[in-house]
Amino acid sequence: MTDSPVITQAMIDAYDEYTHLTLDRRGFMDKLTRLAGSTAAAAAIAPLLAADKARAAIVAPDDGRVSVQDVSFSGQGGEVTGYLIRPAGVSDRLGAVLVIHENRGLNEHIRDVARRVALEGFMALAVDFLSPAGGTPADEDKAREMIGALVPAQTVANAVAAARYLATREDGNGKVGAVGFCWGGGLVNQLAAADPELNAGVAYYGRQGSAEDAAKVVAPLMLHYAGLDERINAGIDAYREALEKNGKEVTIHMYDGANHAFNNDTSAARYDKPAADLAWGRTIEFFKAKLA
Repeated sequence: MTDSPVITQAMIDAYDEYTHLTLDRRGFMDKLTRLAGSTAAAAAIAPLLAADKARAAIVAPDDGRVSVQDVSFSGQGGEVTGYLIRPAGVSDRLGAVLVIHENRGLNEHIRDVARRVALEGFMALAVDFLSPAGGTPADEDKAREMIGALVPAQTVANAVAAARYLATREDGNGKVGAVGFCWGGGLVNQLAAADPELNAGVAYYGRQGSAEDAAKVVAPLMLHYAGLDERINAGIDAYREALEKNGKEVTIHMYDGANHAFNNDTSAARYDKPAADLAWGRTIEFFKAKLA
């Protein structure tokens, strides 16, 4: 039996640098090779650091407990598409949750997260924020490049449009929350500043807003952070101070020993089930309190 490769924190940090900062694919593999000791070891470790599409369905797309449909709505500069899910057989008007993807775009993992939200009794909408660029491609490296090329103001406007689309649907109760992960967590913070009608926001290891943004926030916020995520965590104190100074409702949870993207169960090296389960339970409880 072959032993599993040893993955160190330095390797995880290198992957984070590659997917979020300035390291390109070749530079990442060169650095990983040095850390792993050989090209063969690096080749074995790289897939464990990345997301595995084959692990992307906790709730299957054809699960009979949910009803799914592709939808579209008007955004800034054109049509925006999304994946809408409701609990099957439920005719009640439900609170709605906007699910915002990572910097990989709207992939199967985020669709699965949206189905999980629906099973908790909400209407969920996972928006493809790469719609203005033609939609999310299968190539995740390409998706990251396209995310980086988006016009920030247009993206925030499309998030507001998505929230208002949910608020005005006849099968909703008019209340809307948003949950985002990584890039999407940062967008939740921006959305909370841009949309005074948002009812709740949950950001997982997302980049914080400015002090000016914090002053505009109306929705109560829940912010989840990973203890080992030094890049994102550097902005926590200033954002907390700005929110509290302006009398905003904010709850911050730190998950010691967890890495950035700890909720993403398709990434074997970074997924932390205890942290993910605890954060998810807190998130659903928060939404149930704010969106009823």
